[in-house]
Amino acid sequence: MNTMTLWHISGWGFAALAFAALLVGFSKTAVSGANTVSLAIFAAVLPARASTGVLLPVLIAGDVLAVLTYRRHAHWPTLWRLFPAVAAGVVAGTLFLVWADDGIVRTSIGAILLLMAGVTVWRRRTAETPEEPDAVVTRAGRMKARSYGVLGGFTTMVANAGGPVMSLYLLSAGFRKLGFLGTSAFFFLIVNISKVPFSAGLGLIDGRSLLLDAALAVFVVPGALFGKWAVNRINQRLFEQLVIAATVVGGLQLLLR
Repeated sequence: MNTMTLWHISGWGFAALAFAALLVGFSKTAVSGANTVSLAIFAAVLPARASTGVLLPVLIAGDVLAVLTYRRHAHWPTLWRLFPAVAAGVVAGTLFLVWADDGIVRTSIGAILLLMAGVTVWRRRTAETPEEPDAVVTRAGRMKARSYGVLGGFTTMVANAGGPVMSLYLLSAGFRKLGFLGTSAFFFLIVNISKVPFSAGLGLIDGRSLLLDAALAVFVVPGALFGKWAVNRINQRLFEQLVIAATVVGGLQLLLR
């Protein structure tokens, strides 16, 4: 029995999942947040809850490629300040998954993403000067890091949708393109690996899901290579606009499905 038969996936369905995996690779090395489209595709082709378990190892494959590409550009002070809040968010997300149905999950995360995209646009238009990454040492910066960290941990655990939340945080903290990609690469590699025991405990990752992951992981590589090529041809302003646009699209997809 092959993987497609095991999951009752049509040829078109597998092609859609392969495209989503390719998009994961692109988002990890170019426009972080674009993989919300992948999230929607996985949830459309597979059962909604099961799709989060299948998508997680695909995301980890993309994270590894992103770390190999941008490892010298990570801002570790920001990461260390985020991780405690993210851990709290992951625990809250796990508890939420125990009782919440798919409709509540989608609506909650979609609303959060759209709200935060609006706040980020407003802050960037009203700020007189861009903040620097080390702004997290201020009291306001620490509060912002904790807030985004909890929301990022919650959304990434519930629906692998933490990318847009952390993208908005890094933009609001004044990260430039390479620092943004390097910091988010390490952040999501560590966070996604830490989610594996929780997802396995909830029955979202098992032998059947890993077989499908093995078939899809190969499509992450060309997406990551294309992203690495494209990011050098995207200026900073366009980069930021694409990140915010991807966040809005992902939020709307979750709300309207």
